[in-house]
Amino acid sequence: MKINKLINLACLSGALILGSCSDDDDTIFLPETQFEVPATYVFERNGESTVSFGGQTTRIAMSEEIVSALKNETLDEATLANMFAHVEGANDFSTEALNDSDKSVRSKTAASRDYFFDNVTVTNEIKEEFDGWIKSQVDDVFTSWTTPAVEGTAGFIEEGGADPATRYVNANGLELNQAFGKGLIGALMVDQALNNYLGTLILDEADNRTNNDNGVVAEGKNYTTMEHKWDEAYGYLYGASVDAANPNATIGDDDSFLNKYIGRVENDKDGDFTGIAADIYTAFKLGRAAIVAKRYDIRDAQAAIIREKISQVIGVRAVYYLQQGKSTLEESTVDYASAFHDLSEGYGFIYSLQFTRNPITNAPYFSRTEVEGLLNQLMGATNGLWNVTPETLQTISETIAAEFSFTVEQAGS
Repeated sequence: MKINKLINLACLSGALILGSCSDDDDTIFLPETQFEVPATYVFERNGESTVSFGGQTTRIAMSEEIVSALKNETLDEATLANMFAHVEGANDFSTEALNDSDKSVRSKTAASRDYFFDNVTVTNEIKEEFDGWIKSQVDDVFTSWTTPAVEGTAGFIEEGGADPATRYVNANGLELNQAFGKGLIGALMVDQALNNYLGTLILDEADNRTNNDNGVVAEGKNYTTMEHKWDEAYGYLYGASVDAANPNATIGDDDSFLNKYIGRVENDKDGDFTGIAADIYTAFKLGRAAIVAKRYDIRDAQAAIIREKISQVIGVRAVYYLQQGKSTLEESTVDYASAFHDLSEGYGFIYSLQFTRNPITNAPYFSRTEVEGLLNQLMGATNGLWNVTPETLQTISETIAAEFSFTVEQAGS
């Protein structure tokens, strides 16, 4: 069954969603219903907006500064660690608003209710992996900033081509800033959206459903708690958008994280994934309208669509970067800086697979153990990426693609 057909979007007409109008075997028929679905993500109560996701916008902004700081060799481990685990009032960021915030990135890393509430050991392991990337970037890469990288030695590599760049890698050829940044897409944005705020344990927690049924808003707010939780999931995708109510106009350009790569997959040059951005946005909008209409069956169907589509984005980009690296390694003259850059991004997206969510099994498409196995294949040669083979990259790519509804060829182009 194709999850993207849980709601037949062809049945949408104007601002209304009606009962099912298709006999497609892949479509789950909805009971006859009718409620308003706005043209954009605009929801109001008594003439005032009920949409709020400021915490997500803040964490995206913090994440941008942290990833940028990982390329500043003048910084020490304590400075970077404090940015990651920010405490209110600390002078960690470039703006007063971020410094005054009580939000932090580390606290929400691998912290979803569904995946980690009863799994404290693993959530601590994951946080420590991010801490370790910070430490290694300072201890190993920053200290070798002016050293030419060779097998087994950290340092810099000059990338050739029309748009040359300098890449900084550890002894195994891995750009730790890329592993950190792309890993954060899964551990923060994907995990919080799919496994926390879209989950019924959060949406229906305590009196949330009763209060939503009766229009009881959160104390001092204009939204119900259920509405707000759904919006917080939305914020991890669109919290930095130029127009958060109509974000697909600039999808891919608004942050360096999940938004960016939804845009990359949407704009795949072969058009294999055209429409995925609209599918995700429409499901968010329809699910939010269903909350207003108190149609929780439709809400949950939209959560399933979002989970399947966002997980696919992670899988596609993992395969894409592996295939780009593979193509470079197969050239007669290998541009190792270019290859390692792609493979380091691929490393981060593979790491993020453990935070994806299959809406049928309600488990990640790849378990943590399976992800560790894939990363061991990628980095397991004598000097890591320096010695990985195209055959290994193809094998990993095929393993990932097999769990999704795309081919290696589609994702790798």
